[in-house]
Amino acid sequence: MAAILLDVDGVLHVSGEPIPGAAAAIRRLRENGHRLRFVTNTTTRSRSQLAGELRAQGIELEYDEVQTAAEAAARVLSGKRVLAMTMHALIADLDALELVGEGADAVLIGGADETPETNLVFSYMNLARAWAELEAGAELYCLHRNRWWQTKEGPMLDSGAFVAGLEYAAQVEATVIGKPSSAYFAAACEALDADTEMTWMVGDDVEGDIAGAQGTGLRTVLVRTGKFRPDVVERSRTRPDGIVSSISQLPEWLEEHL
Repeated sequence: MAAILLDVDGVLHVSGEPIPGAAAAIRRLRENGHRLRFVTNTTTRSRSQLAGELRAQGIELEYDEVQTAAEAAARVLSGKRVLAMTMHALIADLDALELVGEGADAVLIGGADETPETNLVFSYMNLARAWAELEAGAELYCLHRNRWWQTKEGPMLDSGAFVAGLEYAAQVEATVIGKPSSAYFAAACEALDADTEMTWMVGDDVEGDIAGAQGTGLRTVLVRTGKFRPDVVERSRTRPDGIVSSISQLPEWLEEHL
């Protein structure tokens, strides 16, 4: 049986609205003996909030099966003074860090949200403060550098634009903590005690999910929900091992191809 890493946004739900058949597909994967881990770049909700929301949608999972970029950041930045530009909901996941307003060793950029809170987090004054810390020697980290994400209202600009702007202004290069970082995928495989070549990544994002996972040696399945765009797949040099209409078709596809 395979170890399977599952993206959340765009694969299991979009803007909190469940993908039809997602809960049933998760149950069938478990019944078939697969080991599962939910790996997400979500930066708008804490790990516990995310687990609770997925359970409310009928998806069976344990809290420690959820892996978030914020959780990874708490490990990577341990011992550093951190200026964090993130949604307030993530503070609980960053509680182990020393969060500061100035004199930082590291600047951490989170993701955008569908709410007005994004206007506060990524205000000019906050971006200028982050730039000043980088100019003073702080290192730049980001939970992800996604260009956009899919909502029920359509595509929305994500925080990758702010990461790129700070890189340009401060002449530094950001370290990505979440997907498509190889370290992030490797940590997920380690948690499942799984060999990378026997692990599958299921996602809707050719760049963050599929290319990132393949760079770590994983096998991949792309779903036609969420961020999926046929023209993007056609232009990309990345080719997933399989493409399914949605997560609901994944159990049957795996039974045919494993």
